[in-house]
Amino acid sequence: MIRGLYTSGYSMLTLNRKMDVVANNMANVNTNGFKKDFVVFEEFSDVLMRRFFDGSDKSTRPVRIGNMTLYNDIAEVYTDFTQGTLENTGLSTDVAINGDESAFFCVAVPENGEYREYYTRDGGFKLDAEGRLVTRDGFAVMGENGAIFLEGSDFVISERGEVIQNGETIDTLRIRKFENPESLRKYGFNLLTATGESQDGVFEGTIQQGFIERSNVDSVREMVDMITVLRAYESNQKLIQYQDSTLDKAVNDIGRV
Repeated sequence: MIRGLYTSGYSMLTLNRKMDVVANNMANVNTNGFKKDFVVFEEFSDVLMRRFFDGSDKSTRPVRIGNMTLYNDIAEVYTDFTQGTLENTGLSTDVAINGDESAFFCVAVPENGEYREYYTRDGGFKLDAEGRLVTRDGFAVMGENGAIFLEGSDFVISERGEVIQNGETIDTLRIRKFENPESLRKYGFNLLTATGESQDGVFEGTIQQGFIERSNVDSVREMVDMITVLRAYESNQKLIQYQDSTLDKAVNDIGRV
């Protein structure tokens, strides 16, 4: 009985964490270049089941009858890097990566007086007051030679990422490809950061100016998952109430006999 309380209670905690992931996906359904997350479950450690002195035989030793798993736990939150739909905006500052799901724009983020490189699929860029190409949050978009400075929005970006203005190549967008994008971690501001396990690869896609990559979140699928999680949570909640009621009777009623 107590075991059932623990099982249902831990299941509710696990479902609550999954709901956080689903809700975050829903909240970013319109965020450019956002990549949805999945919750991967794993079985909790098996518990060995034994039979003790039940009178079925004359042995005094416990007999092994099998294993039992009490509940599941979250093994990891996995990010799906499938490319989202490309939308034609016609804006020269909007750029999308096409044909390579594990390639990213490089962005410089200031930290403790220095700059650190982060990565994003959100190519909804703009020009700041200094003519620098930046993200929506004001972080500098990196070229091979550093930050990219332009004179107005009349410029062209080739499929290879070359930034051309007034017939002159200003710089080339810095694109970084990872052989194992699952090693990346979400940082915030729709950015990703590399880890010690991240391995570089060769960029095999193209750059599309005037396009923006939409989120790869399927809102209908996320709504179905949200309803499923909610119903499972309510079921465990009712089981706890039933077990608590049974335990109450066992203690207050049966205990009097």
